[in-house]
Amino acid sequence: MADDAIRCDACPVLCYIKPGRTGSCDRYGNHDGKLVRLDPHVVLDRALERGESIVPFLERGRDWDGTLGNHGETFVTAIGAGTTYPDYKPAPFIISSQVEGVDMVTVVTEGIFSYCGVKVKIDTDRHLGPECSTVRAQGEAVGHVTTSEYGSQMLSLGGVRHLTGGSRQEGTATCDALLNLCNGKAVELEIDEGAKVVVQAGKPPIVDGAQEERMRVGCGSATIGMFAKQWFGKVDDVVVVDDHITGVLSEHQAGKLLGVPETGIKLKGRRSTPGRYFQVAEPGTSWGGTDIEDPLTILGKFNAKKAWPGLRLLMVSTTGEHHAYFELDEDLKPREKNLPTDLRESVARIKENCEPALCTVLFMGGAGGSLRAGVTENPVKLTHSVRDALTRVTCGGAPVYVWPGGGITFMADVSRMPQNAFGYVPTPALVAPIEFTLKLGDYAALGGYTEHVRPLSSVAAENENRRRVAAHSENPWPLESRVKAKKR
Repeated sequence: MADDAIRCDACPVLCYIKPGRTGSCDRYGNHDGKLVRLDPHVVLDRALERGESIVPFLERGRDWDGTLGNHGETFVTAIGAGTTYPDYKPAPFIISSQVEGVDMVTVVTEGIFSYCGVKVKIDTDRHLGPECSTVRAQGEAVGHVTTSEYGSQMLSLGGVRHLTGGSRQEGTATCDALLNLCNGKAVELEIDEGAKVVVQAGKPPIVDGAQEERMRVGCGSATIGMFAKQWFGKVDDVVVVDDHITGVLSEHQAGKLLGVPETGIKLKGRRSTPGRYFQVAEPGTSWGGTDIEDPLTILGKFNAKKAWPGLRLLMVSTTGEHHAYFELDEDLKPREKNLPTDLRESVARIKENCEPALCTVLFMGGAGGSLRAGVTENPVKLTHSVRDALTRVTCGGAPVYVWPGGGITFMADVSRMPQNAFGYVPTPALVAPIEFTLKLGDYAALGGYTEHVRPLSSVAAENENRRRVAAHSENPWPLESRVKAKKR
């Protein structure tokens, strides 16, 4: 290697970097013979969130004397902080602060996550693909379709098997997809035996080229129950078409209680309970998440002993996107008519009650050896401290859900984190921020690196490459007590 190259030890790749160049992760570079972190270190400022006027922080200012003000109003995130690799080192920043008279410590590190992935919630009534079907990015398998939820389709992407257990191309495509999704960028995914969908956190999904507008108000049966009174007296029967549970007003308990008479209607599919039908059609991207274009295909012949000419029938989907109005002729066959004015309001009400369709991306990772060893020489004590709620875990300052059971497995909504909070290393693995905040006394009790604790002011003096951002308005303040946060 050239004499002027330096070796980066921030991850297992151990790049040799020449002057003016960066490592393969684009996060570290050789600047005049020194290894430097290129991305700015992100600091949350609570005063910015509240719109208060504050003195310049971590920036040069003519009227600034270099002091930092109230440490409880400033939170040092792990975004851009660096890692603990090769694992035995203390975390890059172990910051002390005083909050409400209590000495606190925040341990800050960027974790290298091979055991990580994202859970994607896609608000749509359309069928994206069979459960367990492979999800692909750039032609490579990066995850699978998992069980759908109420009004949403769910994907599970990433994980160690896709990152490291397949080909190099599979690992690279998986890492690339995870990184872009976590950083709020759009990613095109293709599902085997299913649809192509463009996913972006906080944006509507695009399914087979069509942007989704709304998620369903409920299943077909629930829709009957919600709007039965609005249909009563204006129409003789209503069918709410749904891939999961199709509802029929005249048979449904809501119709019975209102006194809706039997209409002799017959539905194809498997009858569950009165007014509720399963499997009326195959899954698809049309009416109610089925494959039908003509709703009459799910109807059999009307019972001549109960039906009558002129019977009024409304068929509608669970989003109100599809609807049609029919009246029976003398042969008891449905003939399509214009939707009467007094029924338009109910269809519009269904649409009104459908929330906007969005994509939600939850980062999920397991904080293992390197993370915990950067906090304490006895890592299991950190796990116990998190489990006992003595230590609060955040991800880029955002709240997380920590799964019960062993280890520190957590999920975080990427839309509640600062922009570009995630990085990668070409092992491949994702680099994600994680912070542990606890009382100084509790930190000492779990065997933390108390000799490395330093005040926030030392961070400012050390490096000017900082980016100050306002705390997310919906997030609890990481340094705030849980009781006070609930009151807010």
